[in-house]
Amino acid sequence: MARWCYRHRLVVLILWVGALLGLGFTGSAAGTNYVDTFSLPNTDSTRAYDLMEKAFPERSGDTDTVVWKVDDGTVRDASVRSRIEPALKEIGRMKGVGEVSSPYAGRGAAQISEDGRIAYAQVTFKEQANGVPKALVEDVVDTAQDAERAGLQVELGGQAITRTQEPPTGIAETVGILAAAVVLFLAFGSLYAMLLPLVVAIAALGTGLMATALLSHVTDVPEVAPLLGSLIGLGVGIDYALFIVTRHRRGILRGMKPEESAVTALNTSGRAVLFAGGTVCIALAGMLVMNMRFLDGVVVATSLTVVLSVLAATTLLPALLGMLGMRVLSRRQRRRLAAAGPEPAEASGPAARWSVLVQKRPRAIAAGALLVMTVLALPVLSIRLGATDQGNHQDSTTTRQAYDLLAEGFGPGFNGPLQVVVDGGDADALVSTIRSTDGVAQVAAAPPARGITVIQVVPTTSPQSERTDQLIDRLRDDVIPQSGATAHVGGVTAVFKDFAAVTGDRLPYFVAAIISLGFLLLMVAFRSLVVPLTAALMNLIAAAASFGVLVAIFQWGWGTELLGVGKEGPITAFLPVIMLSLLFGLSMDYQVFLVSRMHEEWVHTKDNARAVRVGLAETSRVINCAALIMICVFSAFVLSGDMEGAMAGIGLAAAVALDAFILRTALVPAAMHLLGNSNWWLPAGLEKRLPHLAVEPREETAAEPPADVAADGGGSTVIHGFVRTPDGAPVEGAALTLLSEGGRQLDRVTSLADGSYIVSVPSPGPYLLAVTAEEHPSRARHVLVGAEPLVYDVELAEDEVDAVN
Repeated sequence: MARWCYRHRLVVLILWVGALLGLGFTGSAAGTNYVDTFSLPNTDSTRAYDLMEKAFPERSGDTDTVVWKVDDGTVRDASVRSRIEPALKEIGRMKGVGEVSSPYAGRGAAQISEDGRIAYAQVTFKEQANGVPKALVEDVVDTAQDAERAGLQVELGGQAITRTQEPPTGIAETVGILAAAVVLFLAFGSLYAMLLPLVVAIAALGTGLMATALLSHVTDVPEVAPLLGSLIGLGVGIDYALFIVTRHRRGILRGMKPEESAVTALNTSGRAVLFAGGTVCIALAGMLVMNMRFLDGVVVATSLTVVLSVLAATTLLPALLGMLGMRVLSRRQRRRLAAAGPEPAEASGPAARWSVLVQKRPRAIAAGALLVMTVLALPVLSIRLGATDQGNHQDSTTTRQAYDLLAEGFGPGFNGPLQVVVDGGDADALVSTIRSTDGVAQVAAAPPARGITVIQVVPTTSPQSERTDQLIDRLRDDVIPQSGATAHVGGVTAVFKDFAAVTGDRLPYFVAAIISLGFLLLMVAFRSLVVPLTAALMNLIAAAASFGVLVAIFQWGWGTELLGVGKEGPITAFLPVIMLSLLFGLSMDYQVFLVSRMHEEWVHTKDNARAVRVGLAETSRVINCAALIMICVFSAFVLSGDMEGAMAGIGLAAAVALDAFILRTALVPAAMHLLGNSNWWLPAGLEKRLPHLAVEPREETAAEPPADVAADGGGSTVIHGFVRTPDGAPVEGAALTLLSEGGRQLDRVTSLADGSYIVSVPSPGPYLLAVTAEEHPSRARHVLVGAEPLVYDVELAEDEVDAVN
């Protein structure tokens, strides 16, 4: 397929552009229909919601709040009413506004604080927050705040109002892409090579988001799903293309033709990308174990984006490589290749030196890495799941100001009232009992409808307080059962408490499911029990440390204002599930790319120390570069204006940084050095029963030589001959490098004084012999080795056109 895409690159490009434009046009015409629902089956808050919907079906539309406060006097003063009442009436006349409840109306006394300095009005729109036109919300905000004057503060809160504070759509993605572009340019040194991963990721992300928007019309997709799809899509899209482009460039630098290099890159790193994408999708599908409808749409959006990222990397990328040809290298690299010939395959530089250090001191490095991860994981012991609200917004936002004003005037629990829904019977006795319950500030019962009575309970503490959670438990476990009434506790605060409880109960099963699936996949791929077990432990360590960072920042408040993400609070209840899915998927990516190279070396040499050293030296640079890109992309989602998006972005950025720079670069290779050959142990009985799955095929395929080669000689283990000039003079000191078809160096020798050389060959098959010498053009020739030693003389001519280029 890679060769077909390379040769038919124009067709592939037209198909992708057509898909992108077609989905874009269809998505724009159809719009979106995202639905946010946190209801959970068989929970008390869901039963309360179902009863309320049955009793009050006409209560639809988003309800937002206008809050004002005076410095002197009261809100009842004529000077205040003369400014506020006209504004409220104008808002009520706007198209799309259903009702405005004013504190100056007949039953509005309860909407004024006891000291008379703070009051609020409720604005009920005809649509839910997602359906309210942004222009209408902005008109409401402008009209209300135009009533401000010296000594009169007007603020607004609510879900629809929050939308006016969101930054422009796509700013987080744009910043992430620009940051990734800088990293790619520094890594490749080539503008064209830099653009390749970005184009592939943007194509996959664009089609994924548009397809998700269309799917929202046929299934429930939450509004946060596209944000998370962008988060994971940009990260894996750029990374997958990066791994393949890096392998392709390395093949060209080692003497391969661009087409063969692209095909080999797709057949090696491309296979790893397919495997890695599959593991990410499996990890994401693990969310279905939670049996939460809210998460189903998240699974659909994120998995679809990952699948399209893999498809783009394996089809669109080889087509683009065909269009670029040699330009995938920088000009300096092309000049050096022309002058000095193919590069040696030996890894060098900081990565190789670090790999040697890990081999020499595995115990010290493993202990240091484990200590760092343990310290970072300590805060996770105090994690508290809950919900963020407008009280967590930045101080400068009107929603945060409105939240604080309501808490000041009517108590901290006013922003998160509970609804006790009574099904039949007399609710008066229950109202009296609740009023005398510790932790209750206010109680009011609405007139019954269809046999259902709703009692609004305002706690004395804020919605995010642990004491509010304790009040909900007290009402459910003691107060309501003792009253003999059939009642359920609902409201947003109760819903999120139930959500957190269900998440906590089901999380162990979820973790066990994705760990088990990952273990089985790695066991089949690498024919080992120890490698997947090590990977599972490392994933758990990475998860604990990343959640520790998340708790320290968002729950303890270490740097929240500095990062511009608002006030500290509990960790959003659904975030652990989503983060663990993404984290396990991304961690598996790095594990696959790291260990596949180690496994390849182990298969050839059966030397564990060499396998770990070579694998780390050759992959750590690209893994660290990929991780740096992911960190930039994820961190940029702090700019999304969404608290959950910021949490996910910071959490995943921390997870990737710890995973790539500490676990995969230090702890994993150090542990594998300590474990020795047992890394690759698999019981013989299990070996026979397991299916064979090649993540990255052996590059030195032991092909049978053709008949004409076999006729010249049978088996062979060497290539030998002389390096001479056209006049027969020997060339001393010429470097001869034997490379596999995939570009892996197998042997490297220097010609002697008489020009003779002998290169070792591991097995019969096709190889690439590269020759470089001072004052002579470099040469690279394909040779086919049979079963007998192959005699191959090399002639270097000073005026010959460089064979490599």
